[in-house]
Amino acid sequence: MTKPQRPMLLTTQEAALWLRLAPHTLENMRLRGTGPKFRKHGGRVYYSPRELKSWSDGSRRQLTSGPKE
Repeated sequence: MTKPQRPMLLTTQEAALWLRLAPHTLENMRLRGTGPKFRKHGGRVYYSPRELKSWSDGSRRQLTSGPKE
């Protein structure tokens, strides 16, 4: 019998690397509520790759100063 696989969760450093951001930038976004959704387990912050992709997809723009798509 195989074990069911848990969804992979990323630390702030791993998520920042995935998004190509500095970890401090991601922390600031989390504090302001402007970044991707996250989870806390025992006081530690984790991100789901699916949430990172969803947040990134929601940030797409057609023009530099234009509205989000």
